[in-house]
Amino acid sequence: MNYLIGVDIGTQGTKAVLINENGKVLSHSYKGYEVETPKPSWAQQWPDVWVEATIETLKDVVNNTNVNNDNIKGIAISGLYGGSGIPVNKDLEPVAPCLIWMDRRAEEEVEWIKNNIDIDKLYQVTGNHVNSYFGFTKILWYKNNKPKVWKKTKYFIPPANYVIYKLTKELAVDHSSAGNIGGVYDLKERKWSKEMMDDLGIPYDYMPERLVECTEKVGGVTKEISKKTGLKQGTPVMAGGVDAPVATLGAGAFSEGNHVAMIGTSMCWGFITQKANLSKKLVSMPHSINSINNIYTFGGSSTAGALVRWFRDVFGEIEMQAEENTDISAYTLLELKAQDIKPGSEGLLVLPYFMGERSPIWDSDARGTIIGLSLYHSKGHIYRAFMEGVAYALKHNIELVKKTEAELDDEIILVGGVSKSKIWPQIIADVTGQPVRIIKDDVEAPLGDALLAGLGTGVFNEPTVIKDWLEFKEPIIPDEENNKIYEKYYEQYKDVYLNIKGNMHTLTKL
Repeated sequence: MNYLIGVDIGTQGTKAVLINENGKVLSHSYKGYEVETPKPSWAQQWPDVWVEATIETLKDVVNNTNVNNDNIKGIAISGLYGGSGIPVNKDLEPVAPCLIWMDRRAEEEVEWIKNNIDIDKLYQVTGNHVNSYFGFTKILWYKNNKPKVWKKTKYFIPPANYVIYKLTKELAVDHSSAGNIGGVYDLKERKWSKEMMDDLGIPYDYMPERLVECTEKVGGVTKEISKKTGLKQGTPVMAGGVDAPVATLGAGAFSEGNHVAMIGTSMCWGFITQKANLSKKLVSMPHSINSINNIYTFGGSSTAGALVRWFRDVFGEIEMQAEENTDISAYTLLELKAQDIKPGSEGLLVLPYFMGERSPIWDSDARGTIIGLSLYHSKGHIYRAFMEGVAYALKHNIELVKKTEAELDDEIILVGGVSKSKIWPQIIADVTGQPVRIIKDDVEAPLGDALLAGLGTGVFNEPTVIKDWLEFKEPIIPDEENNKIYEKYYEQYKDVYLNIKGNMHTLTKL
């Protein structure tokens, strides 16, 4: 029997799974960590936490089974969108932290680009627009604000690609990670764009030369990593990719119109297409399967699961104490308070813009807002309104795409931590008016990584084999009456932002 390992490096933790060739998960591991937020709208991480978490979870999944390491045929690793990537020196050691997707410090760079670069040309070449979300703006922030770092920098390396280098001593960047940087990658030609990098003032040789398919072997596990993990020296490591398209792959989405909402720390709702340049308000990159032809296009909310985690940490002290005493999750206890509250949380509305917002508003100065509070409202009302706010953000993106030439299936596949909630998936179905499908025993991106490892090593010939592994629960059908109520709240959701946008910007500057 052949075995494969998939690893996903997330914003708040790394997950690994070991599967057999029939797709059965035999072992899994998770290691959590924190994001550094030294200032409002700043978010960064040093790569050591990712490397250590990857080694630890690999060791766990190998040691927790009786599988002979000779039979572990390959590994693939996906990762969070790394924004700037990790600036490394000539010895490929970090000289500064990675400014991750959540970071919004590059606003002055965005304005400079808008005033000095042909934005239409940028969009035509890269398939993406300009915003402080994108990595190329963060790279320019380093250039403008950290000259010593800039001078020492040899490359900017995306998170998963850096970790793979630490495992194999071989450096390559997969096409999905390259495309997600925006600004420096030619989406039509599938290569670094020297033209745009010259325009932007980013040296062409700051990007690693080797670009590979997500299924391509980058290198083999080194002797040092073999000793630390129990893996056989030389075990092939595939390039993997950005977590969102890999999670979409792990949900069995391959065809034009398949769409998946990956809702974890943030929300990435994306679909498979071969149509470039659908909208300047969306993000596009090569897909993790057939990267030369397929495009993964997504809209996303900067904070989703991060909102309820923040709510739990700030307002859920009682629930967290109860969790310690009863082993019942604090999230479950909060949901119990929210489950019987009527749609719309009885007049409450949350704009989930707690770290600025990505699509479709692309507003780094947007801020989280709770409107409609009265002395009547309880903790449960507010918690439910947080969940509803994320659902409105999803609907906002779906509404945008329906105005383009893209084709979308009727059903939404939901993956990530939110899919495990007792009430959130129903809220999503009711708000969007679309059936929601959830995978039983969903392991998200790591399963997609294991598939990529199998394809890269020849264990599998076709990616569609994953469809035989997946078992879906019964579809969650939207309640028509609830949907009618939510339609009214959704219109208010859009209007409130437009009405207080100026106040948000003023408060951010203050």
